[in-house]
Amino acid sequence: MAAQKINEAHEHIAKAEKCLKTSMTKWKPDFDSAATEYSKAAVAFKHAKQFDQAKEAYLKEAEYHTENKALFHAAKAYEQAGMMLKDMKRMPEAIQLIEKACVMYVENGTAGTAGIALDRAGKLMEPMDLEKAVDLYQKAAYVFETEDRLTQAAEMLGKASRLLVRLRKLDDAAASLQKEKTMYKDLENYPTCFKKTTAQVLIHLHRGDFVAADKCVRESYSFPGYNNSEDCVAMETLLQGYDEQDEDQVHRVCNSPLLKYMDNDYAKLAISLRVPGGGGSKKKKTPAAPQGGAGGPAAAAADDDDYEEGGLC
Repeated sequence: MAAQKINEAHEHIAKAEKCLKTSMTKWKPDFDSAATEYSKAAVAFKHAKQFDQAKEAYLKEAEYHTENKALFHAAKAYEQAGMMLKDMKRMPEAIQLIEKACVMYVENGTAGTAGIALDRAGKLMEPMDLEKAVDLYQKAAYVFETEDRLTQAAEMLGKASRLLVRLRKLDDAAASLQKEKTMYKDLENYPTCFKKTTAQVLIHLHRGDFVAADKCVRESYSFPGYNNSEDCVAMETLLQGYDEQDEDQVHRVCNSPLLKYMDNDYAKLAISLRVPGGGGSKKKKTPAAPQGGAGGPAAAAADDDDYEEGGLC
């Protein structure tokens, strides 16, 4: 079967070379037909598991489509050549070809296809190079944004933001999340804005920037429905506990279902959050009442006992 496919591929290459020849009656090479034959040769090589030869055939197809000013088809061929390199475990070269294809998609006016290809490339790179995956997702977001496809752009930024957290590039992650949240605000997707605020707060607290975390919550009061949302209550409680160095309160919020079931990278931020100088539960101080009255020392002591037994309730 493999030998048959290889022979078939070589037959298509021979036809392609014939299409490129010129003569007294044929002044110009037939680039379109040559590209078609090389495409068929590439498919035959691929079926025979001859990935290197398939890649070379796709590159030839791309070359002749480019000569014929058929940029979309040339880009597709470069993308296919990249996939052959992926199958050969030559990922850096594969990504280079896919990025080249994306430039051609944009030049052709089909930026949406470029965004999809960059997203696909990002997924391929995640297991081996997170920084490159971030770069690809950010490029995809930019492409979608220029096309005014904000939903897809925000989704790509979301992938980049999570990977930046994984890389512990928290400053970059905070900036990425802010841009992401702005897009969702423009889309009037306010519940998602609430979730992005929660992620931002966790990142800022890990950065040790309480002021920035508090500012995120305050700015989010402008979103319809945020004030009465469980996200708002949780963040206000978290910030209060963090500010008062109440480790128990912070622990309760960070281990609540609301935070534990966030995207995994943010959930890890929640469960690993520690209060600087925290030392368990902090009790509120009861002001001393004037001596000799109904609120004398004995009453104050009774109030303390009540607090110990019943808590804030």
